[in-house]
Amino acid sequence: MYWEYFDKIYCISLTERSDRRKEAKAQFDAVGLLNSVEFVIVKKHPVNCEQGIYESHLLCMKKGLSAGADNVVIFEDDICFDRFSPEHLKSSIDFLSSQPNWKILFLGCMVRGSRKTENKSILKINFRSLCHAYVLNAGFAKRMVNESWQGMPFDDVLRDLRDDHFYAVYPSFAFQGNSRSDNHRYLALDRCRRLCGGLRRLQKMNEFFNMNKRIIIVMHVLLILTLVVMLTA
Repeated sequence: MYWEYFDKIYCISLTERSDRRKEAKAQFDAVGLLNSVEFVIVKKHPVNCEQGIYESHLLCMKKGLSAGADNVVIFEDDICFDRFSPEHLKSSIDFLSSQPNWKILFLGCMVRGSRKTENKSILKINFRSLCHAYVLNAGFAKRMVNESWQGMPFDDVLRDLRDDHFYAVYPSFAFQGNSRSDNHRYLALDRCRRLCGGLRRLQKMNEFFNMNKRIIIVMHVLLILTLVVMLTA
């Protein structure tokens, strides 16, 4: 299913979350990826969950670089696939093969802005959050492994880089599932997200809004103007 293009594929999982690993294996099996994924089992950080997440992602990068990988795929164990197709994946790989300057490709994420590229399956993005499924090249991985923990969550570090070579597949096909979060700092936010339909729905809404931002804004302006006219008539 074209996954063989990627040199190393890892999935981060906490030691005690065997339930998530079972669910993740079912997800990987559904997209032809099960036999290619190496689970990186880590212990929960004793003090700071965010530091544990940060260092787990860097651990996967270090493992990939040590293995001589030119690119590395990293998943988190609450991964959930939707809208996946081999053709979509192949188109994304064709883009990476033709773009020597790419640094990271998200298989699903939240963005602050996006715009089309010459490949209909790829968007150039301003990254916002969610690092549950992404590919990075060796050059960018080498840069990241030198960025030791400085008290900032991994998502925020990537967001603040404001790099011009961040991309995302379109439509995205990797989402975070609705299992309970292991990050105790955001349990209230996690509950709120699940009440809103989960991150899968929120991620799709974010994608739709950013792809149709101008139309949505114009429609809202016209609606407001119509209401003003009706109220003042």
